[in-house]
Amino acid sequence: MAGKTLNLTDVISPDDLGCRIAKQFVEWSTLKMPWVSAKEELRKYLFATDTTQTTNSKLPWKNKTTVPKLCQIRDNLNANYMATLFPDNKKDNFDWEAADQESNTIEKRTSIKSWMKYVKGQDRYRTEMQKCVLDYVDYGNAFITAEWVDERQTLADKTTKVGYCGPVPRRISPLDIVFNPTAPSFTESPKIIRTLMSFGEVKGMIESMTTDENRDEMLELFNYLKTTRTTIQNNAASELASVDAFYAVDGFTSFRNYMLSDYVEVLTFYGDIYDWNHDTFYKNYQIMVVDRHKVLGKKPNPSYFGFPPIFHVGWRPRQDNLWAMGPLDNLVGMQYRLDHVENLKADVFDLLTFPPLKVKGYVKDFDWKPMERIYVGDDGDVAMLAPPFQILQANTEIAYLMEMMEVMAGAPKEAMGFRSPGEKTKYEVQSMQNAASRIFSNKIVQFEKLFVERWDNAALELSRRNISSVQSVPVLDEFNFQTFVQLSVSDITGSGTLRPIAARHFAQQSEMIQNLTNFASSKLGSDPAIMVHFSSVKLAKTVEELLDLQEYKIVQPYVRLSEQADAARLQHAHDEQVQMEAKTATGLTPDDHDLPAGGPPPGLSQ
Repeated sequence: MAGKTLNLTDVISPDDLGCRIAKQFVEWSTLKMPWVSAKEELRKYLFATDTTQTTNSKLPWKNKTTVPKLCQIRDNLNANYMATLFPDNKKDNFDWEAADQESNTIEKRTSIKSWMKYVKGQDRYRTEMQKCVLDYVDYGNAFITAEWVDERQTLADKTTKVGYCGPVPRRISPLDIVFNPTAPSFTESPKIIRTLMSFGEVKGMIESMTTDENRDEMLELFNYLKTTRTTIQNNAASELASVDAFYAVDGFTSFRNYMLSDYVEVLTFYGDIYDWNHDTFYKNYQIMVVDRHKVLGKKPNPSYFGFPPIFHVGWRPRQDNLWAMGPLDNLVGMQYRLDHVENLKADVFDLLTFPPLKVKGYVKDFDWKPMERIYVGDDGDVAMLAPPFQILQANTEIAYLMEMMEVMAGAPKEAMGFRSPGEKTKYEVQSMQNAASRIFSNKIVQFEKLFVERWDNAALELSRRNISSVQSVPVLDEFNFQTFVQLSVSDITGSGTLRPIAARHFAQQSEMIQNLTNFASSKLGSDPAIMVHFSSVKLAKTVEELLDLQEYKIVQPYVRLSEQADAARLQHAHDEQVQMEAKTATGLTPDDHDLPAGGPPPGLSQ
């Protein structure tokens, strides 16, 4: 009967701009689905404990063992990437490259580096970067943004504040972000990030966005969100006759079930968009949409860069698709084959140990066990059916598959401390190691340049916009004692670029040290006519820099001569002391007296 059914359009009042952003989110999510499906299969293999949890479960084998080779390669890559990108023993792993003379002063360079060392020294920096490195390995795509936090707490004296205030990295899950995969670059493509919040978190976010000018508008919006949920929760599902599939929210079976939950989906759009109804072009805007139909807020992107500080790096970039491949993607088939051969070998081994029996003619029932007697008729016979034992040689193929998977992932065995077999000269060893680690070096430099470097500069830019007072930053002086310096906005404002140098110099340092060592032990290095043209001081400085020994101040021009002179003086003083001790007489002489206080004893004249 007309008027008896509650339509969804009678409950909600959608914004055209919000619906368009939600529609774009659905479209880009659909384009991403093949990539998501491939990653789901990969993750099953990574965390599987047996083949019943993978696509190998379809094979009719009795044994269900999975060889965790993919998981081992993943852990190996993650450990080596982290050790190279963020070494614990290298505190100063970035540098400031000024773009003008004013920004190239010692004071400016020291202030910027001190601030960024403080920012990157926070525990959450390494924690979030660890997650991004895992995304780089697992998904082949890592995303990150910079956020400003103020966690300072006022102490009892109400004048002192303690706590961290500054930029922090926030990892964005590759499953929660969509963009135009055919755009020329990730920076140029609009982006939509999906976030699930509790209703209380949305309330707090709205209060933080509220100002005197938009207080009534924000209050009306929050009341609308509450009213919509109350109306839908009070009506049965059958009364919602026109539930549009457009409003289906990921992770919930229906829009009504989503409304019944305590969660709110927020779609945050970054980029350029045109509003048809209001004939307005929003350039470089940040627009938040809730419930896939209502605009929560929109504001221009405040970054000085001219684009949102959201950064992406892909492990194996595609030419015409921004969704890159990962190092493990095309190894899933080899993992399937590895498990297949392993379980086939195990099944055949079981058959060799307990082979099936061929029974011919009349044979009484018997138990297959040692010393069992089997009674057969005139034409009866019992024989074992032994499968071909050559299958036990499958260990060779298994070893080959595992080695090939290591090499194809860019993680050769040398990265784990194993040396390839065969006699080699020292030059051949270095040449082969450099060639074997070329993929590894390329991928870590790619991550550092396209990801870490961009975040570092975004964090510095965010600091310039948000520091409102003088910041106290801990630094280490030349004696390695911790002191504090006071930094203001002007101290960290300059024209230039922060350059991470941990991974970028890793391969060059290793190769150069090896080359210098080989040169020094060669005939050329022992030729005085050639070595006379080498500066010993500069060569020492080069070795100091390649070995990262600057903070120990080991290299000083001709310091050994001074030390040898001091040693000679000390040796000469000791020699004189020894000679004086040798000329000193020992024992009692006629002039020595050792009389008691009361005079000589009786019978002894003085």
